[in-house]
Amino acid sequence: MNTPDKTWGNNPVRDDIRRAIEITPAAGTSERIIDITTTGRRSGRPRRIEIFFYRAAGNTYLCSGAGGAATGWYANLLAHPDFTFHLKNGIRADLPARATPVTDPAERQAVLAEIVADLNQPHDPGTIRPTRLEDWASSRLMRISFRSQP
Repeated sequence: MNTPDKTWGNNPVRDDIRRAIEITPAAGTSERIIDITTTGRRSGRPRRIEIFFYRAAGNTYLCSGAGGAATGWYANLLAHPDFTFHLKNGIRADLPARATPVTDPAERQAVLAEIVADLNQPHDPGTIRPTRLEDWASSRLMRISFRSQP
């Protein structure tokens, strides 16, 4: 199935890809793991890492998690917001995407609360349980928008 089935925003997206991105709190750990390829902020070279993604408030997010330590991927996306979002578990797809930092305090609070609630589900997709919202307050948070795909 390589043809678009529906649109997501203004972009055509295959149903299987849309379902893989629109995870619910029932999603397991493997469904949340992706790779991203960013452009190095200093080197200009591609940098690929494995990372979890999250769904909250109808959007897709990347988040540094509890503690909010500085991260290379976040700094790279601040410098070069266009990147590749690689689905790799079940569905394989390389999706062109753009990252926008979430800095508005009210939006951050709402999104992080939803992420933490999701991670505290009984099936425990997170690595540390229980997860507390206050531990995530300084997390690096990026909202992801997907560009049209082939």
